[in-house]
Amino acid sequence: MRGDSAPELRQILDEDGQLRDDAVVPDLTDDELLELFRMLKLARHYDERAIKLQRQGRMGTYSPIAGQEAGHAASAFALSGDDWILPSHRADIASRIRGLGLEFHLMYCMGMERGNRIPEDTPVFPVTLPIATQIPHAVGMAWASKYMGSDRVFMPYFGDGGTSEGDFHEGLNFAGVFDTPTVFFINNNQWAISIGPDQQTKSRTLAQKADAYGFEGVRVDGMDPLAVYQVTHEAIEKARDPPEGELRPTLIEALTYRFGPHTTSDDPSVYREDEELERWEQRDPIPRMETFLRDTGRLDAELLETIEQQVADEVNEAIDIAESVDRPEPTNMFDHTFAEPTPRLQAQREELQMLREEYGDDAFTH
Repeated sequence: MRGDSAPELRQILDEDGQLRDDAVVPDLTDDELLELFRMLKLARHYDERAIKLQRQGRMGTYSPIAGQEAGHAASAFALSGDDWILPSHRADIASRIRGLGLEFHLMYCMGMERGNRIPEDTPVFPVTLPIATQIPHAVGMAWASKYMGSDRVFMPYFGDGGTSEGDFHEGLNFAGVFDTPTVFFINNNQWAISIGPDQQTKSRTLAQKADAYGFEGVRVDGMDPLAVYQVTHEAIEKARDPPEGELRPTLIEALTYRFGPHTTSDDPSVYREDEELERWEQRDPIPRMETFLRDTGRLDAELLETIEQQVADEVNEAIDIAESVDRPEPTNMFDHTFAEPTPRLQAQREELQMLREEYGDDAFTH
């Protein structure tokens, strides 16, 4: 009987970075394992710099990723070829792995439309800020691709809050009915802004929601990079070539934690306890991966220093590129909504212009 038990939590590394009993390291070369580690470090460093940019008034609202690096990086690392991702606003490192420079995400956060103008031949859908709306898009793209005879896989990213949206259920139902090559990736970071898991759903896990739609749900330690890579790799292989009697889609629930606020406009101290954060910080994916690489002779102090310098250089370059682009006029946001602005839109445009003249643009950045 489907749904009578919760899926097991898949793990390869324990919280101390040691290989768990009977666990098998994914089939990755030493260089690939080091590159995955570099992406984790890049995500953390980029996150720290982006928060500072926002605090300095050089960027708008930003959604921190600290704690969730493995969920985004290791899953995107498992994709290949022309496989597509459909990112949420927090999946900047997944987009980077699929070929989109970090400067695009910075420009997006700086309010520049061109930050979401994805270059051709880059299999990344524009960043989706509305919750879960990219899920039906992913399924539709996967269905069309399947009809065209392609073996591409489509992976939308969303958080635990997205599973409460109608688009989530419509998308998964459609994926099951039409057997689309879609891997649904949930970063279950425990908090939908300030709403905890008990108030979001009465299901014991999010992964088992897949039962309702006829395909597999998988639950993985989202702070274990090797486990995330392995379960995503298996889901992608099944999406391309499912065993007889099984459907192509998979719903992956990555159990993780958002160390920081939901966005730089949020204050998590008003709705969660410090002890909870301290418990989850013991599972930090980056020290776990670093310990594994050091213990297995793949990483030493000299190579770590090289990686950290590479990461700093890449982020600096992305910031320089983004800040070298002329900022658009704030009123430009009204120019491309309709061919002819509605009276209400025109009134909003005039009001913004009046406020700028009265208070100056600095009043909107602090």
